[in-house]
Amino acid sequence: MSEIKTLRIGTRASALALKQAEWVKSFLGQKSPALKVVLVKIKTEGDKLLNDPLTELGGKGVFVKEIEEALIRREIDVAVHSLKDLPTEIPEGLSLEGITERVDPRDVIISRENIPLRDLPKGAKLGTGSLRRRAQLLNFRPDLEILPIRGNLDTRLRKLTTEGLDAIIVAAAGIKRMGWEDKISEYLPFETCLPAVGQGALGLEIRVDDKEVNNLIKLLDHPPTAGAIRAERAFLKRLGGGCQVPIAARGDTEDGRLRLSGIVASVDGTQLVRDSISGEPSRAEPLGIELAERLLTQGAEEIIEQFGSL
Repeated sequence: MSEIKTLRIGTRASALALKQAEWVKSFLGQKSPALKVVLVKIKTEGDKLLNDPLTELGGKGVFVKEIEEALIRREIDVAVHSLKDLPTEIPEGLSLEGITERVDPRDVIISRENIPLRDLPKGAKLGTGSLRRRAQLLNFRPDLEILPIRGNLDTRLRKLTTEGLDAIIVAAAGIKRMGWEDKISEYLPFETCLPAVGQGALGLEIRVDDKEVNNLIKLLDHPPTAGAIRAERAFLKRLGGGCQVPIAARGDTEDGRLRLSGIVASVDGTQLVRDSISGEPSRAEPLGIELAERLLTQGAEEIIEQFGSL
């Protein structure tokens, strides 16, 4: 299938990142048994500075920059990212060539008493490091006290107890990949909390000139998911957001149509603009841009300008 003898996969070293990279390794091993696949663990800035808010570190790129640099230096052959961590701007010479089938894109509540979001006591302390989650939770329940937490998934689960929180909110996909579904108190409906762009899917980044690796990586691409995420990423790119602005989106292909929903909100949740659009999957990027334009005219531009973006 390929003349490649060894494929080096670059990944973060967290338990979840390694689980994701191992899945890619196993998949490729089944498709090409003669291929030797090795994992290369890379520590990113986001992994080193666990006590600093992402907004102060510069946003999403802090989880991928060092991995992309290793790819450019040819120290690895492919980078495996959680797609929600991958900025919409890809460095010159690199390309996002594989988008895996999306695992559950919802957010979930994990509470100490196994209580769903609606039934948490008034003023309950809820932990999240995401401005997107913070904004939507406060829009739904302004009485909540939202406290910033960061760290790998297992670290955040520990902080539920060590920091005296009533609950934390995390991505369902990570919990499911780790086999921890029994910890989930509630899956949040999209009406309450729309996910991050790309949430639940893996993105495989390669060098543009590496045709043999490209042929391998294409085996992991899931066209329905890829189309939906192309729409989401076009939406985010047009808005010029990232971790600094609460922006959420979800694309889904059903009955031959691509439907995309999006949100832009203020950090305190008092302002929230929401809309959706549908069309042909072949128009994924134009649909994303069109939805962004709609939201901008409906008040999102004023919200984003508060952050100095756009």
